Amino acid sequence: MRKTFYIFLVLIFSLPSILTGAKGSFTLEQVLSSPYPWSLVSAKKADRIAWVFNSKGARNIWTAAAPDFKPVNLTGFTRDEVFEIPDVSITNDGEVIVFVKGGRPNSEGWVTNSDSDPAAREQAVWAVRTDTHFMWKLALGSNPVLSPDGQWALLVNDGLIYRVSLSPPSDPSEMPELELMFKAAGSNGSPQWSPDCTRIAFVTRRNDHSFIGIYHIAKRKITWVAPCVDRDSDPSWSADGQKIAFLRRPGLQYDDSPRPRYWYRGPADLEIWIADVNKGTARKIWSSPKDEPLFYSFRNFELTGNDRILFTAENEEWNHVYSLSISGGEPVDLTPGEGFVEHLGLSSDGKTLFFSSNRADIHGRHIWKVPTSGGKAVQLTKKDTIGTYPAALGSGSKVAFLYATASHPTSIAVVPSGGGKIDVIAPDTLPVEFPADDLVIPELVTVKSPDGLDIPCQLFLPKGAKPGDNRPGVVYTHGGPIRQMLLGWHYMEFYSEAYGINQYFANKGYVVLSVNYRSGIGYGRSFREADNTGMQGAAEYQDVLAGAKYLQDRPEVDPNRIGKWGLSYGGLLTAMALARNSDIFKVGVDMAGVHDWSQLRGRLDEKMRQTARESSPVANIETWTSPVLFIHGDDDRNVPFQQTTDIVQKLRAKGDVHIELMIAPDEPHEFLLHKNRMEAYNRTFEFINRFIGKYRITSQAREKPKEENKKLSTPDIYINK
Repeated sequence: MRKTFYIFLVLIFSLPSILTGAKGSFTLEQVLSSPYPWSLVSAKKADRIAWVFNSKGARNIWTAAAPDFKPVNLTGFTRDEVFEIPDVSITNDGEVIVFVKGGRPNSEGWVTNSDSDPAAREQAVWAVRTDTHFMWKLALGSNPVLSPDGQWALLVNDGLIYRVSLSPPSDPSEMPELELMFKAAGSNGSPQWSPDCTRIAFVTRRNDHSFIGIYHIAKRKITWVAPCVDRDSDPSWSADGQKIAFLRRPGLQYDDSPRPRYWYRGPADLEIWIADVNKGTARKIWSSPKDEPLFYSFRNFELTGNDRILFTAENEEWNHVYSLSISGGEPVDLTPGEGFVEHLGLSSDGKTLFFSSNRADIHGRHIWKVPTSGGKAVQLTKKDTIGTYPAALGSGSKVAFLYATASHPTSIAVVPSGGGKIDVIAPDTLPVEFPADDLVIPELVTVKSPDGLDIPCQLFLPKGAKPGDNRPGVVYTHGGPIRQMLLGWHYMEFYSEAYGINQYFANKGYVVLSVNYRSGIGYGRSFREADNTGMQGAAEYQDVLAGAKYLQDRPEVDPNRIGKWGLSYGGLLTAMALARNSDIFKVGVDMAGVHDWSQLRGRLDEKMRQTARESSPVANIETWTSPVLFIHGDDDRNVPFQQTTDIVQKLRAKGDVHIELMIAPDEPHEFLLHKNRMEAYNRTFEFINRFIGKYRITSQAREKPKEENKKLSTPDIYINK
């Protein structure tokens, strides 16, 4: 009897360690402690790079230069100073870095103000010198275009183009004077400097048509390039400044939308033209085909320094890079084969294209290079690395990129342009609290959806997990849906954090499945553009359900304790899971999710509106019984806050669903304040863990736990921040 009691006590006291992995336990703050980099750029005539680091809410401009590439913080902003740094540019000589500080204004001109500062916020262009760290404000606005000589920046404001000097002022508190370049009818934008900085090519949009114009600065004269009844766009200068390549699309007809779209994912209907700048003439050198295979998702149009026209498109299944001679002919596929190209970086002479792709590793990303005139692509990063956003150094000797693995968070690294050893340069050391050794290596699993489609997933299996553990499980779905989760730290900020959160769940004993459902990227156009997805039928939900059933069948998992979480489209799928299958999904956290498609599209006939509603969580609200935590910022510019307002009222009226809220006034889609992010992430785990995390001793490993939802008819819990 005494021996039996002793064994029972040992078992009881060991249970927390079974679930939490106490020996190698870590916190969310620790697993998300490494600074996240983005907006990596390089100088064309110097071996210097620049980027943004977000270190626990401190967003700063950093730089590093050859030969040692020591990372340097240029701006010194402190933690949770409320602003975004969405864009970074660097002069060709690497001496000045120009960046945009502050989020993009909404339709009412309101800039994100996450801490509700009574003085409000502004969006402005700033500059900082890399040698002295002297920093000053250039002007209100965004999207600066730097001159090749590093002396000027162009800005667009209310359809007019302005110039501002990049020379540091004597008083950093005074903004330099903005110079209006010219006045022209229409909305003028997309300015591009000529190589000698004497002229500016631009686009003037005039509702049904648009022109390419060239403004001669010294002559104060505008020349129109082959004006027509079409929509001309995307001017790009040749290296000698004598030619301009541009795109021509048909002008709008009366039955067309009054707001032209200059980029879309559908089939391309366009022409490539070359203009002789001195003569003012232009000629067509290529037309997109009218018969299959068509060119879809035409993007990234650019004329290189060696007179090659590059663009990306899906001629069949995959997004590839095409190269076309300035003299015409047929485009050459620079990146043939299975796999898509995502991020591009040109060498300073335009002869070499560096790109990130999942070719040869369909579930990952690597850095490649290929001559822009055509030739064999060479893979520069291999094995278990994740390589994205290449930026070639000015000398051509190396290429910088975002580097990650399953256990190493996203960082800045360089690799020789011929391949070889990867050097991680920033952060130069990971935070001491970062739990690299305690992370699990996610496994690739493929589940079969009911209609037969293969759905790739990442499985996070806790260390030491074994059959019969009776562990809780969690299904995660990414947003977008134009996203793809990887078998390692992600190259986008929230998805990097989501990977860390999933690692945290695994560290606390959960078996986690991250589902790359149909309509995401990485697996071809047919997968991304699958039929009946989204508001046209929600076919992707069957992939999520297939993932949950796979998780239920895992021998380590208690099939009666499955949770769900996600942000944006992932929030939509969380709400869908709870509404349609509370029998499977016992709890969920819905971050900024869509709940009623029919309220997001204005031009729908009655049949389409009905389908949209039936494809939404609100259509199945009567079968929703599982508890839910809604997390949303009310300055969301991606998903209207009203989507959460509406569904909460409907669930309240239903009366039998336990609801909790974390509402963050003035926060956008992804929270800016670090303290709000961490509270949201900690509450996500706490909420799910409260309902399905309790370890159960049962006589049978698969014994069904008692129904808890009926006991949770408590009033809503409001957490207003």
